[in-house]
Amino acid sequence: MLSTDRLLAFAAMSFLLIVIPGPSVLFVIGRALAQGRRAALTTVAGNTMGAYLLVIAVALGIGSIVERSALVFTMLKLLGAGYLVYLGIKAVRQRGALQDSFTSDGPTYGGMRTLWEGFAVGVANPKTIVFFAAVLPQFVDRSQGHVALQMLLLGLVFNVIAVACDSVWGLVAATARTWFARSPKRLALVGGLGGVSMIALGVAVATTGQRD
Repeated sequence: MLSTDRLLAFAAMSFLLIVIPGPSVLFVIGRALAQGRRAALTTVAGNTMGAYLLVIAVALGIGSIVERSALVFTMLKLLGAGYLVYLGIKAVRQRGALQDSFTSDGPTYGGMRTLWEGFAVGVANPKTIVFFAAVLPQFVDRSQGHVALQMLLLGLVFNVIAVACDSVWGLVAATARTWFARSPKRLALVGGLGGVSMIALGVAVATTGQRD
């Protein structure tokens, strides 16, 4: 249904987006530092559920509209690319704020509440919304049919990568609280590099994946 080249290209772009610290990652980090590994992994699970709900929405709704309209496709892609660049610039300008997520000391919640809050962050993550709506349809092979099924498969690939990457962020944060807290400059560097990567991703979205 989907060629290996398409899957690998989508996986690579997904990894580039996922590895950049964004709302979901920061939330996982905050939970890890405040409550430990279990809370971090529970939050990751919630984020993944929320993100896949977005995949389903795109596959069954927005995706079909984009599929039929070149104008909608182009507008959505450019809007998405512009928003990614905006998020990148914002991340660079506010890179020092990353320190806050490493020094949070919020209350301890039960597993279900942690899962639900992770879900809420995942389903409302602007990076993920933009990526699924503007980028995911570009990797669908329309000539093979089953467009919705292809989107669901691509979304599954995205979420598998997200689970792995976000879990690493959470586990590292949970085991390296002191090391990170001692060095605000390290955190600022992470935020700055993440912002630059986001800008590069936005440019890539705008200039590649033309609709045929």
